[in-house]
Amino acid sequence: MALAVIQMVSQDDVLANLAQARLLLQQAAEQGAQLAVLPENFAAMGRSDLAAIGRAEAEGSGPILPWLKQTARDLKLWIVAGTLPLPPAGQPDAKSHACSLLVDEHGEVVARYDKLHLFDVDVADSRGRYRESDDYAFGANVVVADTPVGRVGLTVCYDLRFPELYSALREAGAELITAPAAFTAVTGAAHWQVLLRARAIETQCYILAAAQSGLHPKGRETFGHAAIIDPWGRVLAEQAQGAAALLANRDAVEQAAIRQRMPVYTHRRFAVSSLKAST
Repeated sequence: MALAVIQMVSQDDVLANLAQARLLLQQAAEQGAQLAVLPENFAAMGRSDLAAIGRAEAEGSGPILPWLKQTARDLKLWIVAGTLPLPPAGQPDAKSHACSLLVDEHGEVVARYDKLHLFDVDVADSRGRYRESDDYAFGANVVVADTPVGRVGLTVCYDLRFPELYSALREAGAELITAPAAFTAVTGAAHWQVLLRARAIETQCYILAAAQSGLHPKGRETFGHAAIIDPWGRVLAEQAQGAAALLANRDAVEQAAIRQRMPVYTHRRFAVSSLKAST
C-alpha cells in the first residue's frame, strides 16, 4: 500500500501553487501512490486575504476546491489537502478554519478536519511573531476516516506538540496519521523530526508528514524535511529541501506485529484524553 507525502515551496500565487501541486501529485500517482498528503498552506502561502479566499471557496467561486476534486478524479488518487482556509459549512461569512480535507479518488470530500491547535507563538527568526488565531478559528473535533490504505487520523503542523490528540486518534482506530506542516526553520531544526518519531512510536502509527520548505512571502522560512515515519519510529523517506514527492509502503502485517509485541495501549494506567473522534 503505497503512501506519498508532498513537499512544496508555496508562494502567494494560488494558481501557480496548484499547478506545482498537480505535477507533484501526478509523480506520486505514477509511482503507485494510493494516498498522497499535501503540505499546510499548499495553495496560499503568505496571503493577507485568507478570509476572502475562504469565502470564495465556500461560495463555490474559488479555484482550490474544484481543482482538488478534479485532480483526485484524474489521478485516481486519495488526497489529503494539507490546509486551505474554509469557513464552517453553510456559514460563508464566518471566520475560516485552517481546514484539512480528505478527498477520495472520485473527487468526493469524505472527511474534514479543522486545525485544533493554532500557532500563536514567538519564534527567534526574522518574522518573530506568529498569530494564526488572527486569521483562523479554532477547530473542535478529532477526525478519523477509512481509506484504501488504512484508517487515517488527521492533524496539522502545531498539533504535533500535543500528544493527547494523537492518543485520541489511536483510540479511534487510526493506523496512519497525517501531519501536513509549515514548520518554521528555527522550530523545525530543533524539534520537527523528534516530534514526528515520538508521535509514531507512541501511537504505533505511520506518520505522513508533508512539508513546506524554503523561503516564502513576508520573510517566512520553513524547515522542509517532509517524511514518512513507520510505527517503530523509523524514517522511511525524507527530503531536506526543495519540492518533491516522497513514497513509502505501509506494511500492515508488520504494524500489527509491533502492536501485538508491545501492547502499550492495553498497559496504560491513566486516561489520556476526553477528546472524542468523529468518523
